[in-house]
Amino acid sequence: MADQEQPQIYLISPPELELETFPEHLARVLDSREIACFRLALASTDEDHVARAADACRATCHERDVAIVIAQHQLMVERLGLDGVHLDGTRTIRDARKELGEDAIVGAFCGTSRHDGMNAAEAGADYVAFGPAGQTELGDGTRAELDLFAWWSEVIEIPIVAEGALTPELVGALSPLTDFFGVGSEIWKSEDPVAALATLLEQA
Repeated sequence: MADQEQPQIYLISPPELELETFPEHLARVLDSREIACFRLALASTDEDHVARAADACRATCHERDVAIVIAQHQLMVERLGLDGVHLDGTRTIRDARKELGEDAIVGAFCGTSRHDGMNAAEAGADYVAFGPAGQTELGDGTRAELDLFAWWSEVIEIPIVAEGALTPELVGALSPLTDFFGVGSEIWKSEDPVAALATLLEQA
């Protein structure tokens, strides 16, 4: 069930990042407020680039006792000393848990599907992410509506993440209904991610 305390912040990397500069931006955000977790979610399929980004971000996160998970690339978790994996959907959750062990973080993005979220929880996910919570032209326009978060927070104990196209108004509305806000492009596209995050959370 969602805690009535203010939700925690779960940072999500941009799909593309500059290794020379991003760790510094990440450090500034991590130093600006308490952050629960960081997800490295790169679009790149270049194994070397992903590994080097993971190394740089892991160092920045672990220096501050912030967990870091990687999207999709389960085989990189142990090799790179990461804390877990974030999966798209529910099919490989049990395999990830078996391979990575009980101490690893295994999360799942379930879009707007209540059914997929329940399956992920039953399969052993540590959290379920729903989104996009806000209006976006990406995808087919389907949103994770407030009633999905309200239902989940009343019925299911597995923590939930609200992510995708968040606005200050949405953050205010979702604060009583979610455990985490997944924050990514909302701040990284700004020249000052720290200020952008503060603005985004001003109604929380």
